[in-house]
Amino acid sequence: MAILRYGIRRPAASVWGDVDDVSNRLSRLFDESLFTARGDRWLPPVTVSESTDELVLTAELPGLRRDDISIDLENNVLSISGEKTETREEGDEERRYHVYERHFGSFSRSFTLPRTIDAANIVATFDNGVLTVKLPKVLEAKGRKIEIAR
Repeated sequence: MAILRYGIRRPAASVWGDVDDVSNRLSRLFDESLFTARGDRWLPPVTVSESTDELVLTAELPGLRRDDISIDLENNVLSISGEKTETREEGDEERRYHVYERHFGSFSRSFTLPRTIDAANIVATFDNGVLTVKLPKVLEAKGRKIEIAR
């Protein structure tokens, strides 16, 4: 028995043709996530947030170990790369895969950092498949209140 992915189909003579077309396009847009494999590459989702003291970059890297990830900084460009190996076992005659949506292969993400980042004090941690990179700001970038002299 084969399991097929559901696809929305528009009736040939639909009064709602334009609405159906938009619905189909939106469905395809949300169906294609950042984890979509492109050859042997995939892109893990990343979040970048900012506070007054630092930028924090988090990346979801499920199934990877600390040794599978590389973080480099060169010319104010922070690069995160790594490789996730396939966990599916081939050669098992009694097991057939009908759907296999787990992605594997190499990945690379690069981010140009603002000049306000203190590159010497960047810290990275990896816990439960989530990489967190803390990018502290230099003291001058944090801002300060200037008092008006009399």
